[in-house]
Amino acid sequence: MAMTGPAKTVAQTVSLVVVMGALAWASVPFYDWFCRVTGFGGVTGVSEVAPDDVLDQTIKVRFDGSLHSEMAWSFKPVEREMEVRIGETGLAFYEAYNPTNRPIAGSASYNVTPYQAGGFFNKIQCFCFEEQVLQPGERVQMPVTFYVDPEIVEDRDGKYIHTITLSYTFYEIDLPEGYAAVQDMEPTSDTSLN
Repeated sequence: MAMTGPAKTVAQTVSLVVVMGALAWASVPFYDWFCRVTGFGGVTGVSEVAPDDVLDQTIKVRFDGSLHSEMAWSFKPVEREMEVRIGETGLAFYEAYNPTNRPIAGSASYNVTPYQAGGFFNKIQCFCFEEQVLQPGERVQMPVTFYVDPEIVEDRDGKYIHTITLSYTFYEIDLPEGYAAVQDMEPTSDTSLN
């Protein structure tokens, strides 16, 4: 029996809502995958090893560090810029310091500019792959190992890029369970004892 009139309209409307919901649900992982594959929006690639091909051409890499407005750490690159050969593995460090009297967990978001360089900038190891926890007064240097893919010199837009800026922004996250339990168990000062 075929639907007619209002029943058909309701069925079409419900179908449209279901399809739109499915597309909205799938859009975030698809967009994330698209950015990682293409470097769109300055998203970098991830690699396990650098390429065998190292060119004589060099590229300047600048480093930038910032904090979300509610993050209590201080955070900055140890070295503001370096020049590396294209395809060569580079190693840079960022310094983070927790000046507070409590442990703080942080996670870093990152990108590169110009955005066209994202598809050619690859990280082998990075502190940004994992959450970081700094104890009160702790200062650490966190490494990032990277390379610029030699294919950049053949790319229509990439071949004109001479400087890439790698930027990180740290923001506070909830302490992992183990840290939170330890913090809850720490003794508090009791002023009632004489």
